[in-house]
Amino acid sequence: MSSPIFVALDTPELDRAKAIAKRVRKHVGGIKLGLEFFMANGRQGVRDMAEIGVPIFLDLKLHDIPNTVAKAVQALRPLEPAILTVHAAGGRAMLEDAKAAAPAGTKVVAVTMLTSLDDSDLVSIGVAPDSHAQVLRLAELARTSGVDGIVCSGEEVAAVKAIWPDGFFVVPGVRPADGVAGDQKRVVTPRAALDSGASILVVGRPITQAEDPDQAARDIAATL
Repeated sequence: MSSPIFVALDTPELDRAKAIAKRVRKHVGGIKLGLEFFMANGRQGVRDMAEIGVPIFLDLKLHDIPNTVAKAVQALRPLEPAILTVHAAGGRAMLEDAKAAAPAGTKVVAVTMLTSLDDSDLVSIGVAPDSHAQVLRLAELARTSGVDGIVCSGEEVAAVKAIWPDGFFVVPGVRPADGVAGDQKRVVTPRAALDSGASILVVGRPITQAEDPDQAARDIAATL
């Protein structure tokens, strides 16, 4: 199996994204491209990154009415991303339509609760202040909607795996033991996330902002 580490290239600069991807490609399982990159570079930018030869995780967190999301996913089909994200809060019909519209080889994963949120944030948007329960509720919705898995923090992945043994679990907000949390509130180490049942780990700044990104990727891989 290739590395479970996907490096998050959260930059609008195509050349910078390419440079980092080329440096780390032998020591990561793939690269994650999010809204920041996609808005700046579009589908052609994704094609350019795909030429580097590593799997692409397209993290667009689609969240709209079912028909709109289905058509958006159809528009992305030629890119054949390895992984594509939608928001679980979009509801059952949206999740079902997103999965139906995706290429056969694309894993559609539903974002449960952003790792930048905590219980006080849930209260502010009118949700019960229990992030664990909220993630489990949305995970069960995702499972029964037929998508491939979910995005959740390392704190919840073990509980989710218990109710969804064959699910595909993406854990962002991963930080090495000596890392800086930044704007993430619910963080775990890469080893802890993997031990809890994570399928892939999303690592951004600890690799991309390191003096030597390739060595940083190797160091994290070594802890696994």
